[in-house]
Amino acid sequence: MERPARLCGLWALLLCAGGGGGDEGAAPTETQPPVTNLSVSVENLCTVIWTWDPPEGASPNCTLRYFSHFDNKQDKKIAPETHRSKEVPLNERICLQVGSQCSTNESDNPSILVEKCTPPPEGDPESAVTELQCVWHNLSYMKCTWLPGRNTSPDTNYTLYYWHSSLGKILQCEDIYREGQHIGCSFALTNLKDSSFEQHSVQIVVKDNAGKIRPSFNIVPLTSHVKPDPPHIKRLFFQNGNLYVQWKNPQNFYSRCLSYQVEVNNSQTETNDIFYVEEAKCQNSEFEGNLEGTICFMVPGVLPDTLNTVRIRVRTNKLCYEDDKLWSNWSQVMSIGENTDPTFYISMLLATPVIVAGAIIVLLLYLKRLKIIIFPPIPDPGKIFKEMFGDQNDDTLHWKKYDIYEKQTKEETDSVVLIENLKRTSQ
Repeated sequence: MERPARLCGLWALLLCAGGGGGDEGAAPTETQPPVTNLSVSVENLCTVIWTWDPPEGASPNCTLRYFSHFDNKQDKKIAPETHRSKEVPLNERICLQVGSQCSTNESDNPSILVEKCTPPPEGDPESAVTELQCVWHNLSYMKCTWLPGRNTSPDTNYTLYYWHSSLGKILQCEDIYREGQHIGCSFALTNLKDSSFEQHSVQIVVKDNAGKIRPSFNIVPLTSHVKPDPPHIKRLFFQNGNLYVQWKNPQNFYSRCLSYQVEVNNSQTETNDIFYVEEAKCQNSEFEGNLEGTICFMVPGVLPDTLNTVRIRVRTNKLCYEDDKLWSNWSQVMSIGENTDPTFYISMLLATPVIVAGAIIVLLLYLKRLKIIIFPPIPDPGKIFKEMFGDQNDDTLHWKKYDIYEKQTKEETDSVVLIENLKRTSQ
């Protein structure tokens, strides 16, 4: 009898424990009141900060968590902090919605969401600059360019401001210039530590001094839009039918963070071969020392007895950077091999037609003489008789012409004498 009683007591204890646990677990699932005093502020140029206070009348058994997201439910976050910040270009209005709940489960129903938005930018949207782009050149300076807005005056004086985490304050870019239709500005960007380099960005805003145009904002991540300087070719040489190229990387870059493109032009074959190099090391004993930052590459199948020109360019890779689209400019060209003098070929090209024409003329003359020797001309009997009797006929005709001429002269003389006699008789 004792054993069934103990089992009933144990069962009742379990039921009580289960009921009590259910009551304690139900409290956190209740809908909590909304947060209070939600406000928004802007720091630096593009850092937006939202702050709020805990809800009033929240359950004492609830460990408050705050559910928040931006427009269109982007970047959802559940955290115990009563603030949230984000780097975002302020070209449009940005809104944040915040609610309170008692768990970190997104499926739980939060309180009524409270929304707070940044004020919209002031000014005519058509007056804001367009195509605002910034490139970090060789991790040394940043160059930003833009086009004027549609509804702006040609004599508008633009100003560019920038900020990043290594600066204590917002700075103004002084080097404003024009390149055709584009307007640009460059500023030094070198005093960045590795930690800030990987995690932060440069905040940019372009506006005018008079405040007549709408400001235009941009955020440039420090791991993108990076353009290295061109490399420097140090040496070229042939070995075992291969061409070895040695060059030095641009400053401020690790070799593992760069990809390469080697272009080889051959003067004889007029070919343009391009080789993509992801990783290259100096492993040939012919190179004079393996200096840090020096890269080697072997180009196979290059003719050593002709002139070969080599140039190289580099870009960042995705091992260290987010962007791998910006190639550096081409390096200076270096040549190796002998260049065949084109004067000889040009002379031969011009002289060949003359030589061929002379040979044809000589051959024709030679063939004519050879024809006369082989086939001599046959005498014409008619010509022989013509020569025999042709002189007498010519003499006869000559005397006939003379008699006629003499007769005409005599008649004319007699007529003149007769006329003179008649004149004298009449007198």
